Amino acid sequence: MPSTESALPLALTEPPGGGLVWHGVSLFLLGLVGGMFVSLMVNPRMGVSAHVGTVLNGTFLVALGAAWSALALSQRAQRAAFWLLVLSSYGGSLGLFLAAVLGTRDSTPIHGAAQSASAWREGLVLAVLNVSGLAILVGTALALWGLGRRARRS
Repeated sequence: MPSTESALPLALTEPPGGGLVWHGVSLFLLGLVGGMFVSLMVNPRMGVSAHVGTVLNGTFLVALGAAWSALALSQRAQRAAFWLLVLSSYGGSLGLFLAAVLGTRDSTPIHGAAQSASAWREGLVLAVLNVSGLAILVGTALALWGLGRRARRS
């Protein structure tokens, strides 16, 4: 009888830490590429924030991926933390670049444009940034909890 593990897709059998590193490097690259187009954005100041935020999110995922084996979490909690962190990192980066390209202000008043954009643009950026922000908070809290559990066991 063949092993059930070999029948599973590679994404479910390999350690999630390696996947975090891959997504982190991918985000880092996207942040660098996005930074090349800052001067073309409606709000270049927000574009710089999007560039820096995306590079920083990528770096965070690489660092957490390197430490992933130190987490003491169930498979379900690991999977939840992994996807919350990955999707929120891409989503947050998308929200910041949308804010720069669409010229929104309400969600990002410090680096926002001088005037508000149309309601649908403001609403879109607000939704993407809020959902991504909540997801990265939960994912990071799960990872921290897993690191704390491991520290208590040692």
